[in-house]
Amino acid sequence: MPVPGRDGLLATSLLRDRAYTAIRDAIVDGTLAPGEKLVDAELSGWLGVSRTPIREALGRLERSGLVLTRPGHSTVVSPVRARETAAAQSVVAAMHELATREAVPLLSAADLDAMRAANARFADALRANDIDAAVAADDDFHEVPVAASGNPAVRAVLDQFGPVLRRVERLRFGSLAGRASVAQHDRIVELCAAGDAEGAAPAARENWQTLALLVGTLED
Repeated sequence: MPVPGRDGLLATSLLRDRAYTAIRDAIVDGTLAPGEKLVDAELSGWLGVSRTPIREALGRLERSGLVLTRPGHSTVVSPVRARETAAAQSVVAAMHELATREAVPLLSAADLDAMRAANARFADALRANDIDAAVAADDDFHEVPVAASGNPAVRAVLDQFGPVLRRVERLRFGSLAGRASVAQHDRIVELCAAGDAEGAAPAARENWQTLALLVGTLED
């Protein structure tokens, strides 16, 4: 059987991923606010892609809980609700605990240095009240053990549910409560450097569970 060319498939995949990432980031940073209508034609014009990758991206975002489709009516940005956010928090915390437990025996000196550097950037961003930089640095910190674990199932779950928590974390990093994460990160690195997987793993989980107070203030 003749093997079909892959150029079209790759182009479609790249466009879909580009649309998903752009819309996801706009929802997470608040550019697209809760309740805002997502119109295919407007998104298509904004991103310069056809409606097909837009619809596919919106379907993926709905499965993540970031958008809500009302059949026969419209697609809107989902509200930030306590129940959905608490569920995502439990899953994400568990995945980071697992990733850290699996990563500790595999972490190199360069990995540990990368975590320390990311936490230093995180602390600087919090002091400057630069929420975007704080979120990026926090992502970089937690990415190290996730990448080192090499667990694709962990990656898939975090990609799906992580953005739901990022909407809430932006509120936390804008408050004094966010400063506690710097010390928690330091503790995680210390335990990782000591090769203490059974100490580092729950420390990573607890770091994500500190969002509970903010989640409790959300409407259900």
